[in-house]
Amino acid sequence: MVHTPICELLGIRYPIIQGGMAWIADADLAAAVSNGGGLGLISAMNANADWLRDQIRKAKALTKEPFGVNIMLMSPFAEEVARVVVEEQVPVVTTGAGSPGKYMEAWRAAGIKVLPVVASVALARMMERSGATAIIAEGGESGGHVGETTTMALIPQVCDAVQLPVVAAGGIGDGRGMAAALMLGASGVQMGTRFLVAQECNVHENYKKKILKAKDIDTIVTGRRLGHPVRSLKNRFSRDYYQREYDSSFTDENLEEMGVGSLRRAAIEGDEQRGSFLAGQIAGLVNREQSAAEILHEVDALAAELLKGASQWIK
Repeated sequence: MVHTPICELLGIRYPIIQGGMAWIADADLAAAVSNGGGLGLISAMNANADWLRDQIRKAKALTKEPFGVNIMLMSPFAEEVARVVVEEQVPVVTTGAGSPGKYMEAWRAAGIKVLPVVASVALARMMERSGATAIIAEGGESGGHVGETTTMALIPQVCDAVQLPVVAAGGIGDGRGMAAALMLGASGVQMGTRFLVAQECNVHENYKKKILKAKDIDTIVTGRRLGHPVRSLKNRFSRDYYQREYDSSFTDENLEEMGVGSLRRAAIEGDEQRGSFLAGQIAGLVNREQSAAEILHEVDALAAELLKGASQWIK
């Protein structure tokens, strides 16, 4: 079994965090991952305080293990969900889409461990100065909102730049990816796409089927024109959106409107034509549905085997 400082920091068996996927990462999935030995996350997405409070309490009823909440700081409900995690004594918060600086004092005073997701060295340093507990450095291979730097290039640079534990994310879906991340200096990994096909994941069955059928070249990045690129599986929606980005007669407002509700159509409705099926480049590695516990054990066991065998290359 692989045991790193992130395990001690978060109180988990395996150094694996489940991604905070909007419309997907709910109490059921978070509890299953935490019960399996990783750190499960509930996505606060753009939901209000009441919805999040219900999900947190449901997760508490399903697991006695630590779990966390992912907060998108651009959400119109960011202020209220930031208070909810304090009131409900959530042990871990991960953040994205903005700086958590204004909430950090209250969260740290409540004993919450804060792990911001960053895509650059500059942001990692800023988060360290603001009081982060650890850093999640996410490469552009990930699903959802992406940066430009790849995981293999980003992780060692972030590890060199900060004194905090670093969790690697983006393009990691099995024990080989986890072993590689640890060799780059990370203390753990975050996986999203692999957990999309967990048996406890409530995403629409069509979403799972698309992940299981995906090949290595089946993702596309759209949204660069608007300054917030997103990686998803290729389908009619993503191809149409990509083409519209290079159509000067199509305004930025038109593009924004085109994307509204697309993730919900994929995750909840299973609309294979008009939905945005967010997924990382490792989707082609995911070939079967398993329980969250089986995924965690399999990833950890392979990473441990590879790391133990690494000495064979040393002469």
